[in-house]
Amino acid sequence: MGGSVRLLLLGLVFALPACTPRPAPPAGASLRTRIATLALAQTDFGAVSVIPVRFEHSRIAGPFEDGGRTLYCVSTRMKGRTFGKGERAKAVIRDTGGVLSVIEDDEEVCSGHRTEPFAELETLGNRT
Repeated sequence: MGGSVRLLLLGLVFALPACTPRPAPPAGASLRTRIATLALAQTDFGAVSVIPVRFEHSRIAGPFEDGGRTLYCVSTRMKGRTFGKGERAKAVIRDTGGVLSVIEDDEEVCSGHRTEPFAELETLGNRT
């Protein structure tokens, strides 16, 4: 196989997970369920993990305004991918008129905001 063909195949291997359709939230889902679905579609939350993960102590902060943006901060502890050691995953989600998107995590954005339990994330993420 030529070098360019190998590079093309390697590129496809890394691009396919990004092209995989995200599971759609249930029809008429609440905003919190939609946020949980979007967070679970992220790599940091185990979206492309071959090993199943378990979510514990999930939290959400928001909505809050930051520089004219409406944001939510989602965090959780995951177990399963690292044997016996938990991982922390977090995402900053922007709500633009009902359209949700993940933005680059800025450490300062989420600090200082009151969080509350995020049962929707654990319910959706721990389904087997």
